Amino acid sequence: MKILCIGEALIDMICTDKGSSLSEGKNFLSKPGGAPTNVAAAIAALGGSVELAAKVGNDPFGRLLIDVMQGFGVSTRWMLQDNMHFTTFAFVSLMEDGERDFVFNRGADGELSREEVDAIDLDEISIIHFGSATGFLPGPLQAAYQSLLQKALQKNILISFDPNYRHLLFRNNTQTFIDQSWNFLTACHFFKLSDEEAMLITGALTVTDATTILLEKTSAVFCITLGKEGTLLGCDGATVTVPSIPIQPIDTTGAGDAFVGAVLYQLIDKDISSMNALSVNDWKHIVSNANKAGARTCEYLGAMEAFKYLNNRIFD
Repeated sequence: MKILCIGEALIDMICTDKGSSLSEGKNFLSKPGGAPTNVAAAIAALGGSVELAAKVGNDPFGRLLIDVMQGFGVSTRWMLQDNMHFTTFAFVSLMEDGERDFVFNRGADGELSREEVDAIDLDEISIIHFGSATGFLPGPLQAAYQSLLQKALQKNILISFDPNYRHLLFRNNTQTFIDQSWNFLTACHFFKLSDEEAMLITGALTVTDATTILLEKTSAVFCITLGKEGTLLGCDGATVTVPSIPIQPIDTTGAGDAFVGAVLYQLIDKDISSMNALSVNDWKHIVSNANKAGARTCEYLGAMEAFKYLNNRIFD
């Protein structure tokens, strides 16, 4: 059985002139990215069978993204190339005050349509992962997300969700992000949130209060990542914190995606009924292994570079 990841595949253009705005920056480093793209690469690096549904431009950067995914062993038959739209770019620079100067140049990723997604054969798919960063923005991809969610529910496929909130994408319409997130949180079987996302989506002022709301309103197993404090696991109406792995981080980019990929890799042979039979101790073991994958990713510069050193031998 396979895992299907859907969402954006894009190029991150990172300004390497620290403290410079994008208009002032002279040097940029291009990195393949997109949260669901990272998750797919992490699953493949661990040894899992995974497909990526995404749209890129029919241009050098789109071909680069396809080549990189194929290099990891990800099936790219649903990575479609668009002749009308350029590959999506995200330009980012870290300013001296810690704020990010950010420009999102959206192109092909948002053009993945419902009709194209409906053509995917789900008979061999055991898990579908939605990594929403751009999937909740207006456009064809938003409709494709909703359609695939309904098909997954009808076919009793295990659903995974990571909202991947980006303030700079939703700063003028945060509520639509929250509303769409709840649609997935109440439908999925597993979800991962950061502590900031948990509080934003629930409207709570603390992670503890957010956790209480999530336990009341959802039936999924969930994880809230707490950085060096570990990962809060919500399961069977209770919570437990799984310790983090002590490291000296070099770059935290992609750590959350590696975490999600590691969880899904360990669930790949599970159906919904067998997943429901997992005990809290089973989940603690799964999350502990996922913490190791996230920690390993932080030890290298760049998510895709880090995933080259990711394999299932790091697990217990």
